[in-house]
Amino acid sequence: MNATPTTAPQHTGTRAAHLTPRFSVVTVCYNAAQVLEDTIQSVIAQTYHHVEYIIIDGASHDGTAAIIDRYRDRIACVVSEPDKGLYDAMNKGLQRATGDYVCFLNAGDSFHEDDTLQQIVHTLHGETELPDVIYGETELVDGEGHFVRMRRLQAPEHLTWRSFRLGMLVCHQAFFARRALAVPYDLRYRFSADFDWCIRVMKQARRLHNTHLTVIDYLDEGLTTRNHKASLRERFRIMARHYGLLSTLAFHAYFVLRLALKK
Repeated sequence: MNATPTTAPQHTGTRAAHLTPRFSVVTVCYNAAQVLEDTIQSVIAQTYHHVEYIIIDGASHDGTAAIIDRYRDRIACVVSEPDKGLYDAMNKGLQRATGDYVCFLNAGDSFHEDDTLQQIVHTLHGETELPDVIYGETELVDGEGHFVRMRRLQAPEHLTWRSFRLGMLVCHQAFFARRALAVPYDLRYRFSADFDWCIRVMKQARRLHNTHLTVIDYLDEGLTTRNHKASLRERFRIMARHYGLLSTLAFHAYFVLRLALKK
């Protein structure tokens, strides 16, 4: 796969029949030598060639740089410098992305299949315009890449910005946003800025496309997992901001009741 095609696709208008969408895949990492290589290989193995691969490294000192150098000719852009955290690094990736869609594939995560991006494009057949958001399902895997389970929250058939009142129904990595709508991450949120980001993107979106595909293998050991309580507090603040405090309290009461009934 060529990270940057020799000849860029000819874009005339926004009709899918005349476009081959280009994906900017961004990987942010810091001291990720143990898991980064699998992620890189997942991207460069894609059978769909209109991919721009960007790696934002927070000046790692554990061998991450050596792994990146090994694949340097397959990566369109590498930045290695200190940052202010995960979402600051993601903003750096957004600033450098040039594709039609932007996708964040963090160190340890991977595309579900070598032809995942090709499958996604195939699902657009018959569409009159490229959608503003493309989304799919996520499979949770362990450190060896073995299947653990499907993500508990499943992508709804029809996604809107109001859907996230029920939680983050689509994993951040399985959420492909048109770059023109990809606002910067709000750095006020340390653990859940991706939740807020998806809502803000969807508020601008007119058309959201369900691929009905499992698109991401997600390593179930991420920052949010390790800081679960802090993440939940942030998500409550984000939901109250977008959906109102009373609505958010009502939905959380429903969540507690649902959990109690399951027990």
